[in-house]
Amino acid sequence: MDEYMLQEAVPMNGRMVHSPDGHTKLLPYSGRKGEYINSISRGGLNIALMNEAERQPGVTFHFQKKCAGFDGKSGAVRFGDGDVVTPDTTIATDGAGSIVRDAMLHVGIERFNFSQQWLEHGYKELHIPPAENSGFRLEKNALHIWPRHQFMMIALPNWDGSFTCTLFLAHRSAEASDAAFDELTNETAVRDFFEREFPDAVPLMPTLVDDFFHNPTGNLGTIKCFPWNAGGKALLLGDSAHAVVPFYGQGMNCAFEDCRELLAMLDTTTDWASTFRRFEAQRRPHTDAIADMAIENYLEMRDTVRDPQFHLQKTLSLELERRFPQRFVPRYSMVMFHDEIPYAVALERGRIQNKILQQLTRNVSTLGAVDFQAAQRMIEERLTPISPQAPK
Repeated sequence: MDEYMLQEAVPMNGRMVHSPDGHTKLLPYSGRKGEYINSISRGGLNIALMNEAERQPGVTFHFQKKCAGFDGKSGAVRFGDGDVVTPDTTIATDGAGSIVRDAMLHVGIERFNFSQQWLEHGYKELHIPPAENSGFRLEKNALHIWPRHQFMMIALPNWDGSFTCTLFLAHRSAEASDAAFDELTNETAVRDFFEREFPDAVPLMPTLVDDFFHNPTGNLGTIKCFPWNAGGKALLLGDSAHAVVPFYGQGMNCAFEDCRELLAMLDTTTDWASTFRRFEAQRRPHTDAIADMAIENYLEMRDTVRDPQFHLQKTLSLELERRFPQRFVPRYSMVMFHDEIPYAVALERGRIQNKILQQLTRNVSTLGAVDFQAAQRMIEERLTPISPQAPK
């Protein structure tokens, strides 16, 4: 990892759940030593990626050259400053609002499928500054969550002792049974809402009101499309092909996997069109899977993370992983810590494991009351051993 990134990374070992009464509980991400998630700044990541790219031969950066149009037949790319180039091929990583994808949808790509599904919730970034001694005001090695069923707030640690907070809330009150952004229109409403729902966070947020009204309200959605290629003229990659909501923290990782898989194919061929077709056929089941899992994790974080039965099942899943490490790996761990397990496999195995957990905890309230002999039978019958060499 780039030295700059090593300085900025903050490891997180689990979720710290904040109840309305101020009590907290840490839910570990994993039962295995050395498995944790890094909180890294977007700016630091961009610096690290550009530093690495500049070390590669033939790489040139052109700033202020926003894509303004794409011709799917000729492959010509038009930029906002009027320049037009016609490369052998274009790898379009122009994000969820992709201009190249929009051109493929509206002109020239036959039977192009496109879906865009918005959540009724939006998001707003807020801020917890570092303590006066540059320390952390909250536990630094955790993702903090304030789950409130129909909405939630999270906080991610930064290397300087601050936290980046994000409020996830319905856009309009007509779409929600609780509060919504369209109700928080003045300082009194904002303060009342936060003091009622997140009372332990308010004293840590001295610029809450200013941040709330100064920072924009963003949208959350999932984009799926197919095909990802315009013959051999262009290929959609990353968010331009498969944007996901952020609740599994896998959008960037999924895009990096795109790069890895595409590069492996390009090592063995110079035929852009056939390579792009093979690439999208191989990757699409896994990008669809992480999109679905991200929505499911959003509902889990928002609605069920305070449920005692949820806590029992999470504790049981870690115990089953300890007892049956080659067969039972919690879905979160499969996605976050097991690069060899494809997203589509994690999705399917996770659903099987969830059914096992539900059966084992039916009418059970403690880990000691779980029938582990029944657990072994179900796991051996329903879950094959995980291959350490499975490609992702």
